[in-house]
Amino acid sequence: MDSRIETYRGFRDRAKAQQDIGKSQALQNELWQKSVAAAARLNNAAATMLLLPALNAMIDITTTRIAATENHPPAVIFSMLAAVALVSALAAGFEMGGSANRSWLHIVGYALILSVSVYVIIDLEFPRRGLIRVDAFDHYITDVRSSMK
Repeated sequence: MDSRIETYRGFRDRAKAQQDIGKSQALQNELWQKSVAAAARLNNAAATMLLLPALNAMIDITTTRIAATENHPPAVIFSMLAAVALVSALAAGFEMGGSANRSWLHIVGYALILSVSVYVIIDLEFPRRGLIRVDAFDHYITDVRSSMK
């Protein structure tokens, strides 16, 4: 638990995060090997059926969490997002260019909405680095760790 907590706290520094992930995975492997060996020594099918699936689920969820932080859309998606923003700005500018009066409220409002929309979409892809953060969910891990003492 301590290793996982340290891993999630260090996600801003990529090198430290990779090192912490490696350390956590090594501890997971050691825990799995010792659990399998203990289950074999006890020769208790009920205990084995309770312990090993729970341990496997723990390993699976940590793998899923790490994969979710490293899995991002391909660059073409971000390129298309930029292209849509530019084309829509071009279309809006072309439409407003024909009128003599320009509404600054509409111009600033459009630019603001477009900018915020693009920022939020990109910020959601990096949930531990931007303004939209998932760090608040880490308290569940620290709560479990506190209950273990």
